[in-house]
Amino acid sequence: MPGPGVIPRHDAVILAGGRARRLGGRDKPGELVGGRPLIERVAAAVPYAERLVVVGERRAMARADVIFSQEEPPGSGPVPALRAGLAHVAAGWVALLAADMPFLRGDHVEALFAAAEAAGAVLVDGEGRRQWLAGVWRREPLSAALEGYRGESLRGLLGPLRAAQVHLAAKDPGREPWTDCDTMEDLERARGGIE
Repeated sequence: MPGPGVIPRHDAVILAGGRARRLGGRDKPGELVGGRPLIERVAAAVPYAERLVVVGERRAMARADVIFSQEEPPGSGPVPALRAGLAHVAAGWVALLAADMPFLRGDHVEALFAAAEAAGAVLVDGEGRRQWLAGVWRREPLSAALEGYRGESLRGLLGPLRAAQVHLAAKDPGREPWTDCDTMEDLERARGGIE
């Protein structure tokens, strides 16, 4: 079911694996911010995704039809995780998101779709860095790029694709859509920034 306005039919892949070393190995996607697990906050940003694919450990989620997948071996990085998730994508477009962005909202994802070029669109942070785990991609070129890619970095995989770079104005410092939670300090800041 397509969403309002500019949103094409799409699926979403949320990468929720990794070892969370800087969080002492805690279950980062399950950490609560504003009373909700981080992964649920990210899932709420893609309400119109026809399929929601979570790459990581199986867990209870608000949406009943979540498809769970796992990279091989578990914890081997974002490129194998993307491969595992993309195997379940059927729509022509896919939102690729990290599970630890508490301030990402549906209107941010809509802005990415509105700006998408030939291959897609990626969010750019306040310092001009492309946030590879906050983007929307056309499935065909993404699959083709993955097929021939032997590297380990998302930048190496996604950088050569023709994607729009989307700069979103942050209304409140510390609540930017690209904010992620890699450390306990990040988590505490995010918890303090949720109303």
